Amino acid sequence: MKFVPYILLSALFLCSACELRLKLSDDESETTSFIKIQRYDRLEARYLTTGDFSALQQMSTEYPTETRTLIEDVLKLGQVNDPEINTHFLNFYQDSVLQTIILDAERQYANIDDLNKDFTMAFEKLRQWLPDIVIPMVYTQITALDQSIVVSESSIGISLDKYLGEDYPLYVRYYTPEQRAMMKREYILPDCLSFLLISQYHLPNFDTCEQIERDYHIGKIHWVVNKVLGHRQYQSEIIDNVEKYMMKHSNVNYHDLLKDRDFGKFTAH
Repeated sequence: MKFVPYILLSALFLCSACELRLKLSDDESETTSFIKIQRYDRLEARYLTTGDFSALQQMSTEYPTETRTLIEDVLKLGQVNDPEINTHFLNFYQDSVLQTIILDAERQYANIDDLNKDFTMAFEKLRQWLPDIVIPMVYTQITALDQSIVVSESSIGISLDKYLGEDYPLYVRYYTPEQRAMMKREYILPDCLSFLLISQYHLPNFDTCEQIERDYHIGKIHWVVNKVLGHRQYQSEIIDNVEKYMMKHSNVNYHDLLKDRDFGKFTAH
């Protein structure tokens, strides 16, 4: 299982799968499909706050990949086939702080109709501009402040506990103002779009290439995300340079922009 941890790329952001499945309603075609975010977090909260074993069974049967990713790759509690793993999982979240986080997340995100609508519109634009892009299933979860976004080969997981608002008391104690400014509801969609594009438009040798190459790769992704959103969610000098380049080269489509490895052209005006 490969997934993209938010923490490995968060510094860059501050500076500048499995069979794929999409939940569609029966009466909607693929081109006009409505994105309905799957509420995995509700099953998780039921089990972790009440010990409801039926909720755990649903997690394991309806979301096996997401449950394995959460337990093994994100929380690193052990293997899902360990006979004691369910007890470890439950006990891990019994800390009073984590219990409060679960309740606060469920309260703040009791209704996510706005997110469903925004994701539907954003993914429709991506389909038009990047026809080959693979749209995964989107789900919500609670990861004990470990990751913000988890991208696997089949899904995007949104950790609601990392989007409780910049003034959330626990955040004030442990995160910088710059970090907290991005830990709110309005960053869920742009963060998901960014990591979706990162996962499907890889920069070869990302860990060993020059910093300027990494910065411009992320900058191009952020420029595309801004276009999808219709406003400048992300701002930086690098994004400005990409904007100037695209204004002068209207024949360059978004796919070619994201695949282009000649980063020097973006500083030559």
